[in-house]
Amino acid sequence: MDPTLLIIVVVTTALVFDFTNGFHDTANAMATTIATGALRPKTAVALSAVLNLAGAFLSVEVAKTISSGLVDETRIGPEIIFGGLIGAIVWNLVTWFAGLPSSSSHALFGGLIGATWVSVGSDGVRFGRILERVVLPAVASPVIAGLVAALATYVVYRFLRGRSGGSGFRIGQIFSASAVSLAHGTNDAQKTMGIITLALVSAGSLAPGSAPPFWVIVSAALALALGTYLGGWRITYTLGKGLTDIEPPQGFAAQTSSAAVILTSSHFGFPLSTTHVCSGGVLGSGVGRRGAPVRWRLAGRMVLAWMLTLPAAGIVGAIAGKISSLGTAGTIGVGVAGVLIGVGIYLLSRRKPITAHNFHVPEPTPADREVDRLPA
Repeated sequence: MDPTLLIIVVVTTALVFDFTNGFHDTANAMATTIATGALRPKTAVALSAVLNLAGAFLSVEVAKTISSGLVDETRIGPEIIFGGLIGAIVWNLVTWFAGLPSSSSHALFGGLIGATWVSVGSDGVRFGRILERVVLPAVASPVIAGLVAALATYVVYRFLRGRSGGSGFRIGQIFSASAVSLAHGTNDAQKTMGIITLALVSAGSLAPGSAPPFWVIVSAALALALGTYLGGWRITYTLGKGLTDIEPPQGFAAQTSSAAVILTSSHFGFPLSTTHVCSGGVLGSGVGRRGAPVRWRLAGRMVLAWMLTLPAAGIVGAIAGKISSLGTAGTIGVGVAGVLIGVGIYLLSRRKPITAHNFHVPEPTPADREVDRLPA
């Protein structure tokens, strides 16, 4: 395949991944806000989209980690990156269909690692860097967010014992959800920026270690914002209603703790999974409110999906990368297969669609507008 055409294909595929990342991760910022009635569904995703767009311009540290830190960019070509992207997109669509908030970030890393490993060998993968920058943060971040959210929820409810203030926390949720959206744009848009930059470096269009060009930043930001606006309602339902029953103080605590963890990681260049962080925050808020039901079986399914994400996307990425590296016919075949899988999953999802129109959140009663009083 003509090198220029191949780069165009890879960049386009990376933006498609960015789009799936957006609708896959909408729930991270807005699920609890929608569940408590602080914002209507369409208003929530529109606000999240705008702030994701703005957040993409705040930093490029995570993009640099991906473009020059996880694999040896001098030994891979754009066709290998293309295979890795197909692996990430397929896993994103599968978990979206199942309503599981798995990590788009780890799907991307798994696809890239698998494609590189099979195509150029294990020495093309920087495992030490992956352990430091991907694996350890993946384990620590949901635990940290959950502990902070649990403590914050407990303190808030102790403070509110015998007092009212539910409407105030609903307003606070709008600001905390906005912070999560801004943080998500800062962290997740950079992953696509890093992949496109890596492709340009591997093709010789950029020098190793280069920062993302401005057009890369703009295109990644727009693709993420568009995906966010369309909303991943299946996953939003899981996070907003499935893990625990969310009240406004809980939602505020979960979102604030998640935003703090994500923004800190972005500052230090850690390509964190915002899904892990926000899920941990939601669970922590359930633990922190006395009497709140926490559905640990569903949480266990989520953790299983998290554990499977890297290897599953890696296997698909390895197969796709190997076939794609065989030449033009292989690249076209992988692309066609990816499109067919995507269309098939979409058609299956239309049998029982979940959209902004049937994502039902009960209207709060006058009693619901005040925080429930804890028993003495």
